[in-house]
Amino acid sequence: MPRIPRRSLLAAAALTAPLAAWAEAWPARPITLVVPNPPGGGTDFAARLYQDTLSRLLGVAVVIDNKPGANGNIAIQAVTRAAPDGYTLLLQYSGYHAGNPAMMPNLPWDPNRDLVAVGMADVAPHGIFVAPGLPVTTLADFIAYARARPGRLNYSSSGNGSIQHIAGVLFSQAIGVPMVHVPYRGAAPALQDVAGDRVEMLITTPSSAIGLAQAGKVKALAIASAARIPALPQVPTTAEAGMPGFTVDAWFAVFAPPGPRPGSSSASTRRCARRRRRPRCSAGRRRAASCCGR
Repeated sequence: MPRIPRRSLLAAAALTAPLAAWAEAWPARPITLVVPNPPGGGTDFAARLYQDTLSRLLGVAVVIDNKPGANGNIAIQAVTRAAPDGYTLLLQYSGYHAGNPAMMPNLPWDPNRDLVAVGMADVAPHGIFVAPGLPVTTLADFIAYARARPGRLNYSSSGNGSIQHIAGVLFSQAIGVPMVHVPYRGAAPALQDVAGDRVEMLITTPSSAIGLAQAGKVKALAIASAARIPALPQVPTTAEAGMPGFTVDAWFAVFAPPGPRPGSSSASTRRCARRRRRPRCSAGRRRAASCCGR
C-alpha cells in the first residue's frame, strides 16, 4: 500500500461536495455513516469528529451505525449492498481496505469495484501502548523485557489483518522476539485488556488511548511517527526512543456504494469551500490534530 503523505485532517465540509452530486435535492433525509468498529476506537473517533459538523452543513441528521465484526467485513458488505443514493456511507479504515484483500482469500468485496471513494477524513500515526503493571517506563525497557521472555508476551489488535496486527508483527520482527497475537473486534476492547494487564502491548492510533494514558491506566512508550503529538507531548517518537525507521500510519476515508457517478457540482464545491473555513470546522480540525499529529 503506498504511503499517504502526512497532512492535517480534511474539514468535514470538504466531504460534502462530491456527495451533493447524487441528486439535486440531496440530502432530503438522514444519512447513515457505517463504522466497521465498535464505539471507542480510532475509526469511531474519526466518524464522530465529523458527525455534528456534517449534520449542520447538510441540514439533516447524520447517524452513526457501528457494525463491528469479521475484521470490518460485516460493515463493508452492508455498504456495498446498499442503494447508491448517498444515504448510506462507510467510514473506512486503511487496515481493512488494503489489508483484507491482501490477506483474506475469497473476500466477498473488491476495494476497486465495490466501493466509490468520497473523501479523506483522517490520517493518523500510531502509538506503542503497554500494560500499566509492566516494570518498564521506556521503549528500550520494554524491548529488553520482551527479549528476556521470547514468545511469552502478547499484543492485541482490532482483528486479523488490521494495522494493529501488522504493526505488531513488524515490531516483533524488528526487535527479534516472537510475540503472540490476540485479535479483538475493535481497538476499544483490545485496549481495555491492555489496561487490565491481560495483554502486554497494543500499537494503535492515539485517539482511543489518550485518556487511559493520561490517567496512568496504560503506558505510552512511543509515537511511531516522525513527530510527537500535542496531546501526549512527553511521549517520544520511536526514533527518539531508539527505534528509528519504525513508523506506522493509518488513514480513515469515506466511501459510498458502487453505482453511477454523476458529475460534480461546481456550485456545491464553492459553497463547501466557504463553509470549510468556518470556525466550527477549524476547531474540529485542531482537536483532531492534537491527538493525531499533523
